[in-house]
Formats: sequence, C-alpha cells, structure tokens
Amino acid sequence: MSVSALPEEKVDKSGPKPTYIYKLVPSSAPVPDVLPECLPVSEIDQNSGFVHLSTALQIPGTLKYFFADDTRVYVLRLKYDDLVESIRWEDPEAAVCGPRAGEGIFPHLYNGLKLGKDEIDSVAVWEKGEDEWDAALRKAESWLVY
Repeated sequence: MSVSALPEEKVDKSGPKPTYIYKLVPSSAPVPDVLPECLPVSEIDQNSGFVHLSTALQIPGTLKYFFADDTRVYVLRLKYDDLVESIRWEDPEAAVCGPRAGEGIFPHLYNGLKLGKDEIDSVAVWEKGEDEWDAALRKAESWLVY
C-alpha cells in the first residue's frame, strides 16, 4: 500500500503532528499584502496536481534544493488542523532533487490547487544573506513552528 493511500493518522507515528505546514514561494511570484481567494499556482504544483508543502523541519532542505538561486522567498504558514482532510503525506520525488535523507515524507495539499486567504495563516518574507538562508532561519525561529 502506498503512503498516499494511508489515512493521515496512520502515516507518521514517529512524532507529534505539526501545528503548521509551510509553502515556499519565490520572489518571482510575489505574494500580495492582501491575500486573494487563490494565489497563482506554481508550475511544479500544476504539473503534480497538488500543492507541495514542508514542515518546519523540512524547510532548510527545501530552501537548499529548490531556492538556492533565489535571494528572497515568501513563506506561507498554514494551520495543519484546518487542512488535515486534504493533506497526504508522500515521499519526495527523488528524480527532481535526489534523495533527501532524514527529511521523511512531505505534506502535499490536495484541494484543487487552492491556496489563498482561507488557507494561509500568515506570510513572512525571508532574505538570503552571505550565510545562505541560515540567518533568515535563525531570525524566524519563533515563527517557524512545528
């Protein structure tokens, strides 16, 4: 049985469920101050048929593999409990970025690709520094909650 076929509550018994899950958006697709009903869908999400998300613990790897060339990202924080019925926990596609050892399975949002004001709890803007994303991650510690 594939991971996506398992009920959410049976997927990951190794730890507590997340309080928040996160969507990273490149600066080339800026998030407006007033959130619309639905943000534009990224190419990777459109091609996959779901919204790719990360937990707080997975954010550093996601930044490294998918946002290495970006200097700014928008980080959308979503309340897990509000979306739990539409979340599937799945392995990352190793063909896209190679194995991501230790990061486990990722939350994917299956709700017709809708990500807007009803799904987003808050938005942060992170700037990449000389130490890559490390300073942004340290600065966001109190906001970036598992």
